[in-house]
Amino acid sequence: MKKILAVEAKLHLREWPSLAFTIGLPLILLLVIGSIPDLSKADPQLGGERFVDTQLPSQMVLLALMTLSFSVLPAVLATYRQQGVLRRMSTTPVHPSRLLAAQLVINLAVGVVSALILVVMGHLVLGSRLPGQIFGFVLVFLLGTAALLALGLVVASVAPNGKVAPAIGSIIMFPLLFVAGMWIPRDIMPAALKTISDYSVAGPFAQALRDTWAGHAPQVSSIVVMVVGLLVFGGLAVKLFRWE
Repeated sequence: MKKILAVEAKLHLREWPSLAFTIGLPLILLLVIGSIPDLSKADPQLGGERFVDTQLPSQMVLLALMTLSFSVLPAVLATYRQQGVLRRMSTTPVHPSRLLAAQLVINLAVGVVSALILVVMGHLVLGSRLPGQIFGFVLVFLLGTAALLALGLVVASVAPNGKVAPAIGSIIMFPLLFVAGMWIPRDIMPAALKTISDYSVAGPFAQALRDTWAGHAPQVSSIVVMVVGLLVFGGLAVKLFRWE
């Protein structure tokens, strides 16, 4: 497992444009959008806080994690299947499931690095808040990321090759970003859209990130939805996944 992790990490680093996009795009958006003067003022619709305090940085963290889950992870695994890498590994004593585990660990590590960069740069450049409840933030981050990666594995399970995988992932990612409040804050969503958001994985994840960022405990309903999403998508990925 250690050797597989080392090899997959080297291969991941060689695809530096993908890493730069995953980490760089949310950071650029954070700094550019956060520099808009009106967003640095208290907003009554957001409970009196500034948009750059918790709303914007939590959205950018979510964007980075979704990019990993629906673009990077599915493309790599679908390409391995297309090239016969998984089939050849299945003939060795090393079970291909270790390759899946290595991919999950590496993508989680990239997600952690991206989140740290966004938190630090947002605080230093824009004066954004640091996560007020660290334990709750870490718990929500790990749980939500695992649920998103599980859904990404579902995409990798049905994608025939590495070119189609990101396209399928995009079809899923952008609606999830919408209901998570990327373009319309969840606080001001219409009732019907807010209900849809509440039962998606992305909506509760975004809400829980923002809550813990602001120093509040995550809502129990958000935790429940993420746990259910992890179990459902994880089970579906196991059932649908094919090595060749």
